[in-house]
Amino acid sequence: MELGGAERALLGLLNTLDTSKVDVDLFINQHTGEFMPLIPEKINLLPEKRGYNAIERPMKRILLEGQLGVLFGRLKAVRQHAKYHKTLSGNAKMMDGSAFQYIADGVQPFLPSLGYLGEYDLAISFVTPHNIVLNKVRAKKKIAWIHTDYSTIHVNVEKELPVWSGYDYIASISPDCTRSFLKAFPSLEGKIIEIENILSPAFVRSQAELLDVSSEFSSTGINLLSVGRYTNAKNYDNVPDIAKRIVDAGFPDLHWYIIGYGGEEGLIRRKIAEAGMLDHVILLGKKENPYPYIKACDIYVQPSRYEGKSVTVREAQILCKPVIVTNYPTAGSQIRDSKDGIIVQIDNENCARGIVEAMKNQELLKSIPQYLLSHDYGNESEVEKIYGILKEL
Repeated sequence: MELGGAERALLGLLNTLDTSKVDVDLFINQHTGEFMPLIPEKINLLPEKRGYNAIERPMKRILLEGQLGVLFGRLKAVRQHAKYHKTLSGNAKMMDGSAFQYIADGVQPFLPSLGYLGEYDLAISFVTPHNIVLNKVRAKKKIAWIHTDYSTIHVNVEKELPVWSGYDYIASISPDCTRSFLKAFPSLEGKIIEIENILSPAFVRSQAELLDVSSEFSSTGINLLSVGRYTNAKNYDNVPDIAKRIVDAGFPDLHWYIIGYGGEEGLIRRKIAEAGMLDHVILLGKKENPYPYIKACDIYVQPSRYEGKSVTVREAQILCKPVIVTNYPTAGSQIRDSKDGIIVQIDNENCARGIVEAMKNQELLKSIPQYLLSHDYGNESEVEKIYGILKEL
């Protein structure tokens, strides 16, 4: 339950499920991450289980723990994926997102069955890869979730198709995600149902009131905020250059804060230093509760290269913040430009220009929160689609 959009979407679903109607068990491979304390008490959190808790742990640690089967499976998967990766070229190699599917296939034989939990009416696999629910859980019906824009990654279709095909339903979070997924897996069209990421405005707003973080932001100038993992998808490595262009355009008191964590932190810090933006781009690291920061910022910015459907953008809208997003492929499905947010070009020069124009347009920055305040950005009713599947049993 690390800081991330899919994890927050899961919390939204768990908070919305009515436990007077359904009994809910939650199985998580590792009981780690800032969001663990936010799991609702009404949800039955199952104990961590040996084998599953070794899928993503450092290999040295699982060696010392004696989890040799999973270790062997992961090492074998790494070799197989490296061999496959060498066969790719051009964009496919750059966009290759198949590694974790290889790992899932590699470790699966060494994971114990979860059949002892009994047969469920419905089992949901919320994040990829979906091997575990498919092969280790007994249920009358099974749903696998799509959170990714498949136009932005390369997948090994031959390897993934048997997994997706094993599910009764495939839940897509947006029409754009559906279209990109079906380009890779056209034969699965009949299994698709669209269920948006479920967000509760009451939950988001209540969490935003728990902390006063104003002291962590600058008391002068303009405070921008971005939230998300430090990965290529989020495009944070380009933020220092974008920020420099904004500063040079007449905003010397700009402060751009980034909440998150991940493998690209070193790259981002290097880019900050190279751009001379140490006083302007500030990495806040992980935050168990990012909502008070969203509430406290002046503008929320999502500078991503790609998104499925950004949970944080919707949360910022719930908190009535002006939102600026880059024109990644699914941006238009979430933002109505100049109405409930602003879409800017993704290249650094035009991204900076778009943010500058937005910051100068005080009328627009005031009208967006007013529009958001008068509209409901919650969608708890999406849970009825899950209840509908249960009624079919």
